[in-house]
Amino acid sequence: MEENKEKELDEEVINESINEAVDNSVEPCGDEAADEETKENKELTDAKAKADEYLDKYQRLMAEFYNFRERTSKEKAAMYDDGVRDTVEKILPVVDNLERAVAAQKNKTEADESFIKGVDMILKQFKETLKALGVEEIPAVGEKFNPQLHSAVSHIEDENFEENTVSIEMLKGYTHKGKVIRHSMVQVAN
Repeated sequence: MEENKEKELDEEVINESINEAVDNSVEPCGDEAADEETKENKELTDAKAKADEYLDKYQRLMAEFYNFRERTSKEKAAMYDDGVRDTVEKILPVVDNLERAVAAQKNKTEADESFIKGVDMILKQFKETLKALGVEEIPAVGEKFNPQLHSAVSHIEDENFEENTVSIEMLKGYTHKGKVIRHSMVQVAN
């Protein structure tokens, strides 16, 4: 009998150990398994959301950089054009004086003819250089008065010209790429 009791006790101890081992090694089931799966899904969803957020930030940053690069490129081109206009504006009085010198000497004697030709050649070279820089003369005489291109310094009554037409150009005007460097100073017929 004692042997039977010992066997029963041993079996009981073994069964308890097995049950305890099984309880510790078995994966959680039911609610615990669902909770872990939900937790993993939530972590995965959070990681995807964070990745999407970083991708969005990256794409926005790249778009901003592209826009910045385009804007600075346009600003550089505008600064160059402004520099050309400022330089040409300073050179124009020299061109004006050359034109006046040629006009004044055309009525003189033949002895001064070589001087006139020389100054005229310099003037032509100057005008070609301005044209190469994109500088154009503003058409004036016979044109309709345009306050965006012309500056009226006087008005006359002249039946030879239509109303609001430029009759005399006193000082030539110039543009560079569509922007006025200097307005033409003109007399307008009414």
